[in-house]
Amino acid sequence: MSKQNRSKAWHILWVLLIVFLILFFYFSIEVAKARKATHGEISQALQSHLMVLDLKDLSKRQIDILLAVEDPKFYSHKGIDLRTPGAGMTTITQGLVKIHYFKSFKPGIRKIKQTLIARFALDPLVSKDDQLRLFVNEVYMGILDGESVRGFEHAAEAYYRKPFSEISEDEFIGLVAMIIGPNTYNPVIHPKMHTERVRRIKRLLSGEASPNGWMDVHLEGCK
Repeated sequence: MSKQNRSKAWHILWVLLIVFLILFFYFSIEVAKARKATHGEISQALQSHLMVLDLKDLSKRQIDILLAVEDPKFYSHKGIDLRTPGAGMTTITQGLVKIHYFKSFKPGIRKIKQTLIARFALDPLVSKDDQLRLFVNEVYMGILDGESVRGFEHAAEAYYRKPFSEISEDEFIGLVAMIIGPNTYNPVIHPKMHTERVRRIKRLLSGEASPNGWMDVHLEGCK
């Protein structure tokens, strides 16, 4: 390697090192801010009017279905899951981070921040049961008649015209089916796509089929 090429290589290495250090300090500060805010933010959320469902309002079967589809390793991972088939890029914990720590969320560098906050702030500071309770009450469930639907109680009333306590197992699966794409799999707007999503979930739950890897959140392996 010529002297000029060696000089260019060292220059590139120094630039990369500086960028790495800047990002390291930036994300360290953001995680520290998130940890400091977590107790107040989550305590307030758990006491809000949106918390209409307790975990005891869901049967064990319903919780098992929800986690099998949305976050199979929820109770054992530390906020992120990069290996479980079908888990995809967003755990329940990461989904909550998007709700509580961002005014707006776009892919890119925010995804790194979301992941680090999930791993080092929300998950170690908030119990899994509290996380799950937040999720079932806050998860975005699409738009119906121009109104944003959030949480399973609101979704049961909006899509099935009955309280959550009265929905059937098939209807519960129908709600879970929407989570990955609340408007794409909206049973009112796209009934055929919703029906197909429900069918794939049932095949997953029965053990007849399984996802085609970590990123198979749409269950192509369960066709």
